[in-house]
Amino acid sequence: IAPYQAVIVPIASHKAGVMEKAEALFHELKAAGIRMKLDDSEQSAGWKFNQWEMKGVPVRIELGPKDIEKNQAVLVRRDTHEKVFVSLDGLADTLKALLDDIHQSMFNKALANREAHTRDVHTFEEFMEAVKTGFARAHWCGERECEDEIKSITGASTRCYTLDYDAEAHEDGCIFCGKKAKHLMYFGRAY
Repeated sequence: IAPYQAVIVPIASHKAGVMEKAEALFHELKAAGIRMKLDDSEQSAGWKFNQWEMKGVPVRIELGPKDIEKNQAVLVRRDTHEKVFVSLDGLADTLKALLDDIHQSMFNKALANREAHTRDVHTFEEFMEAVKTGFARAHWCGERECEDEIKSITGASTRCYTLDYDAEAHEDGCIFCGKKAKHLMYFGRAY
């Protein structure tokens, strides 16, 4: 998790009014509850862009003299590298909406990736094949000993279980031992 939700990178910070506006913007956004950083270091803008992208900060706010003249800033998303010019008026609300959109986009991407790499399995042979390249979704009895055996044979362990599985409504057996299943579980191997 990134230490900040957004970082302000002043462009041409030596020019009149840039740092003052960047500092005012920093305090305004921080007061709105956004975890902020103002990068007032002496490094080049390109170095700062790279530094904050490597640290995982979701949004970079670029603010230079021309932006200030136009009462705007440039927001750059880390996940898509999309740049948008936005008004400084109401920037806190705009930034919060963008952060929500980034969060949802990352969640959807992770969910799609998980689903693309998950197989529903009904036999232990299918299970062993599935965990070689992704996740297996299988019925499990919930017994620690059973999980330990599965892990010793396949290297796979439990990851999470589906919340909508009603064990009372099903007669499914555990993928490994055959006892009544308590969970529909995701299994995977650590890499």
